[in-house]
Amino acid sequence: MQPVQPQKFVAYYRVSTQKQGAEGLGIEAQRAAVKAFANGNVIAEFTEVESGGKNDRPEITAALAHAKSNKATLLIAKMDRLSRNSAFINNLLEAGVDFVAADQPHATPLTIRILAAVAQEEREQISKRVKLALAVAKQRGVKLGGAHQSKMDKADNFANALTETIRALKESGFDTPAAIARQLNKMGITTPRGAQWGVGQVVRLLLRLGDKSNDHSV
Repeated sequence: MQPVQPQKFVAYYRVSTQKQGAEGLGIEAQRAAVKAFANGNVIAEFTEVESGGKNDRPEITAALAHAKSNKATLLIAKMDRLSRNSAFINNLLEAGVDFVAADQPHATPLTIRILAAVAQEEREQISKRVKLALAVAKQRGVKLGGAHQSKMDKADNFANALTETIRALKESGFDTPAAIARQLNKMGITTPRGAQWGVGQVVRLLLRLGDKSNDHSV
């Protein structure tokens, strides 16, 4: 009797920013989850630095090709590392390559499609809520056109300083203004006035960062 060969895996990691990719932010946690699941049977690793809302990702294409040619299984740490676009997931399921998520190891293709559809709907609803909050803020005159430039610069600098923190929170699943506010308060990070964060302050922060990022999934 031939010995049973261990299952081979091709690991795929994704982060949303160049800085996270360079510094390994988020990747190490994904790699640890993959390592624990694969039990040392990872034959190759591919890392993508791209927003989850985009479908044009060369590294996932290369990972799929490598897995197919080596009769291996594509392995990711979390389902949301692939995409929040259900069409992308559907195309992936039809690519002829087995894949598994360490956080959803028993998910069937139907379950995966449902999870992807739910994630996409959440992303779209959050984006709508942020846009609505912006419209309401403008109607109430929250963002005054006559604000002094130095004051606006200070606000921009403060927002920029929190960009990576916000992205890291989103990568960890804290993707609503309320969840982000709670985590910022737990981390001891205060508003520019030294106060605790509320939903309104987080929404204004996200709106200020909106022009600097293509990811509006919070």
